[in-house]
Order: sequence, then structure tokens, then C-alpha cells
Amino acid sequence: MSSIAGTLVTETLDYDGGRQVTVYIPPEPPQAFVFAGDGQLISQWGGILEEAATPSTMIIGVHRLADETLRLHEYSPGFSPERFAAHEKFFVEDVYRWTQSRFGVAPTADRTAVFGVSAGGELSLAIGLRHPELFGAIFCASPGGGYRPPEVMPSSLPRAYLVAGTLEPFFLDNATRWVDALREAGADVEMKERVASHDDVMWRDEFPHMVKWAFGRHS
Repeated sequence: MSSIAGTLVTETLDYDGGRQVTVYIPPEPPQAFVFAGDGQLISQWGGILEEAATPSTMIIGVHRLADETLRLHEYSPGFSPERFAAHEKFFVEDVYRWTQSRFGVAPTADRTAVFGVSAGGELSLAIGLRHPELFGAIFCASPGGGYRPPEVMPSSLPRAYLVAGTLEPFFLDNATRWVDALREAGADVEMKERVASHDDVMWRDEFPHMVKWAFGRHS
């Protein structure tokens, strides 16, 4: 967005030689928190939330690596378990604690989501399923196929909102597989299909609907 009422703060945290995190700070005290991969992209969507009059939401965007293979290794558990585990620890421990101390906020699970697009959608599913005590909602857009539903789902499941496009059948199939598995396990799930291909226009447009679905009910 060219003009936003909120502000953007970017700092470099001590991980893997230095990893940037960009935070969108809403103009009003945050009522909700969204931690996201691909942070240099998603952190810029605060203006979309402002225009949509969603609950005041802070976006904490952890930047991705430029190398697509290494990005996938960080975001999807099955390719490089050690690299995924290191990034997971950074995401849920270091970034989470830094957010609390740096901005003086106290996220609670019912007001906090994890968000990802494409390979980042795999990250949001993996992080959300592993850490429901931190993230009460999963936002997942057009997930890749490297991470699939486990045979046994965790007993505690976040709410989940997934979206995929009819013009990206591979990613739509991945999203549908997750929706079916999560619903079968008893999770509260919303699924949207849009006439769209694999691009950030759909993801950005759907983001306010995700926030309103997860947090509007409490505002």
C-alpha cells in the first residue's frame, strides 16, 4: 500500500547470520496478532486490513530466504528436518518473545494466528498444529504438497481458514486434502475457493476475510 495509517518496523534478529522481521503496527492498540512467513510480503498488507475495517491487527512478518530450495526446507517439515526445526524454534520462541518485549504486547492464543502462502502455507499448518497453545488460528493460502496431514492429528487443533484458486488445481487439491483431514479431526474449518491462479492478489484479498473470521467474533 502506498499510504497506511499504521507503521512498519524492520529489525534484524540473531538467527542464521541475521534474519529480518518486519512488523506492521496498526494505528489502534492491537486486538489480534498474525505471525507470518514470507514476512517481506505479508507485512505490507496492513493497509488492506485498514481499508476492510478488521479488528486492529499486528502483523509480525519473518522474512523468507531468497533461495527457494532453502525456503522450502525451512517451511516444510519433510525435506530437511533439522533446518525446519531450527527455523521453527526461531519462529515460535525468539520472534514471539521479541515481539512481546519490543512492542509491549501480550498475545494470547485466541487472539493469535499463524499465516502462510504457498510453501508458507505448509509452514502455517505445521506451526499451528505443533503449537496450538500459541496460535489459536491457522491462515493457509494455496499450500504446497510437501507437508500432508499426519495419520494421527493432535488432540488440540486451532481453527483453520484455507483458500485456494480454481486455476491452480495442484494447490487447490492440497488445500482440500487438509480441509477434509482437519474437519474429520473435529477442527473448526473455513474453506474458500476463488477463481484465481497462484499469485498474491488472491491471498492479499482474502487476508481481511481471514482476520474477520478468526477475530471479528470477539471484537
